[in-house]
Amino acid sequence: MNFTDKVVLITGASSGIGAATAIHFSKYGAKLALTGRNVENLQKVAEQCHNAKEGNLKPFIIPGDVSNENDVKNILSTTIKEFGKLDVLVNNAGILETGTIETTNVEQYDRVFNVNVRSVYQLTNLAVPYLIQTKGSIVNVSSVNGIRSFPGVLAYNMSKAALDQLTRCVALELGGKGVRVNSVNPGVTITEIHKRGGMNEEQYAKFLERAKETHILGRPGQAEEVARAIAFLASDEASFITGASLPVDGGRHAMCPR
Repeated sequence: MNFTDKVVLITGASSGIGAATAIHFSKYGAKLALTGRNVENLQKVAEQCHNAKEGNLKPFIIPGDVSNENDVKNILSTTIKEFGKLDVLVNNAGILETGTIETTNVEQYDRVFNVNVRSVYQLTNLAVPYLIQTKGSIVNVSSVNGIRSFPGVLAYNMSKAALDQLTRCVALELGGKGVRVNSVNPGVTITEIHKRGGMNEEQYAKFLERAKETHILGRPGQAEEVARAIAFLASDEASFITGASLPVDGGRHAMCPR
């Protein structure tokens, strides 16, 4: 794969899958625009990207919150101002909150959907004219929760199912204009998202141990494994793939209890 002179915008790039994806793209010479809420972490990730390959430009950092409409507009406009074009959009930013239909509320629903769906809708809408110019690619970071149903994370499940539908619809709408749109659907991946969603250290340790049983490959995934799939879908190696939701989940989507 070669992303030399390709401009790649990654949301939620300050940690987890977003950070791993930024570092992975940098190994192939991409020009990176990285956005997230944690500026200190963004700077650390940018330094790792800069050092990943000799001659790499340091990534362009855009602090912002994708749930804020003005921030989303600024993320796109400053990327175009800096680089003059956009080749790849990776919609990675996302949050997870626990709750069932009995314990959740509309405020939680709004928080989760604003980040996981609405921001993707808005940023994609703004980016499309530039992606048409470059015949670029979009990769949305969804979840196995968008493919399969799990209790206890209702708003999150719904948001990821919506994101997969958005992926397919936009793929159909932009395919004739040369823009490909796909998603990756990770299983349990070792990042901070579950702790941010409310798990303490003991609960998280048990959750990862349980992942050895819920994933047929017998372990949770690593952020780098998802990053490789994202880069593949964004690359010319995947030139005939669009509208796909690719599980990167150790086989979890294929499993059911017996």
